[in-house]
Amino acid sequence: MWKFKLNWRRPLFYLLLPVFLVMVLLGIPLPVAPPPATRPAQEQSDTVRKKKED
Repeated sequence: MWKFKLNWRRPLFYLLLPVFLVMVLLGIPLPVAPPPATRPAQEQSDTVRKKKED
């Protein structure tokens, strides 16, 4: 039916070409929303030791 062999590299190149052009025009890496803020870590408490009285 088809006399040419399909190669995976050519379609991949044409699919990624617009992505590379957008990256070049907008700057690398693509501008995306910042990750959501994380909750602050819980403070670690130290054990309270009584001072020895002389």
